[in-house]
Amino acid sequence: MSGRLDRRVTAVAEELLQRKKVVVPLEVLSGLGWLGSRSVQSWELGREPHLDSLASVGPDRLVEAVTYLHQWAADKGLRKSEVDYVSATRDRRSLRFSRSGDAEVEQAFRIQWTDPTLSEARLAKVAQRQAKAPDLVVISPDKHWHCAQCGETGEFHFLEDEKPLCLDCADMDHLVFLPSGDAALTRRARKASGLAAVVVRWSKSRKRFDRRGILVERAALDSAEEQCLADEDLRERRKARDRSRRAAQDLVFQAAFAERIGELFPGLASERAHAIAEHAGTRSSGRVGRSAAGQALDEHAVTLAVVAAIRHEETDYDAMLMAGVPRATARERIRDDIDRVLGLWRQG
Repeated sequence: MSGRLDRRVTAVAEELLQRKKVVVPLEVLSGLGWLGSRSVQSWELGREPHLDSLASVGPDRLVEAVTYLHQWAADKGLRKSEVDYVSATRDRRSLRFSRSGDAEVEQAFRIQWTDPTLSEARLAKVAQRQAKAPDLVVISPDKHWHCAQCGETGEFHFLEDEKPLCLDCADMDHLVFLPSGDAALTRRARKASGLAAVVVRWSKSRKRFDRRGILVERAALDSAEEQCLADEDLRERRKARDRSRRAAQDLVFQAAFAERIGELFPGLASERAHAIAEHAGTRSSGRVGRSAAGQALDEHAVTLAVVAAIRHEETDYDAMLMAGVPRATARERIRDDIDRVLGLWRQG
């Protein structure tokens, strides 16, 4: 089991190094499927005292994976640095990784590694990005609320220690709302604003907070609007080129993913393997093919994509859900069917 974990850690780390030129323990653990983005966000917002209680595996397993990661980085001769993690609260308190608070464990999670061949300018940019504190988050509530300090209400509130504050009490009442939709305008306004916050709203259907826009200073928004009007034609041409480039990249990745499926499941028809790869590797889908492990063509991630296809296309799973069978119960009922199909597809 340990050898398998070592290989999985290495696969995720190698992919991150190639793609981002920097490897961070949190991203490796997310790539392993042990930490979800919602859990990490909740921790960053200061709602959870320590990160290891949010993982799908125990603290010892997390430490084991990070230990393998340190060994891999040392063998690669990567450049090591330490990053301070602070919360997305107004006081920017330090974040804690472990329930135990052990100093060595905390430091192990704060280490990051970069490619030693990077130029000094690129290294500085990477360090700046990794050291950036998480954005302040303001909620657009879907139900009535009152400020914990003044008792008033409003369109937005800021959560502090699980208590809602109106923008006035949170010292953000001078900010204006910029809805999502124009990436260039948002980027420029955010860069020019001394104080800014991301606005999110809970999605009942998706069971997560979706980004709705940002709060920025009025002067920053005015400046950003002037810049966008000045180079609108140029940005449209760049968008068209970027769309073509991304489409080509997706086709290359999906072909590689399908080839990896064929290696692991030689009994599966090529057309079916390509269909699974296309589904799992769709950009912005949030599916396993877009995870760090999926991008690295990790065996576990590829197998999960195949299992998902079997679940929905080879069993009565969807019909069970429509009939009101609980998700966990439905999955348990089809477990033997999935194992049977996997066995057939693994045969050459």
